[in-house]
Amino acid sequence: MIHEYFKKDFGDFKIIVQLNPKTFEGVELTVHLNKEIEKRQMQFDAEIYDDFKEDNFIKASPLEFNLYLNGISD
Repeated sequence: MIHEYFKKDFGDFKIIVQLNPKTFEGVELTVHLNKEIEKRQMQFDAEIYDDFKEDNFIKASPLEFNLYLNGISD
């Protein structure tokens, strides 16, 4: 399965999402300025793409997501 990745920087924190486009299951990471990372398992629906567009999320890379997931990224 090839996942899709999206992100948005809110200033005080950023959100990076891994999305399975077939099942709409995903993982959402909230990355705080102090490097604390919150991880949540998510269940989205087919309108998630419209939501990402409306909320100004942009495409992210699998590498970026996995660096944060594993606590390696700055």
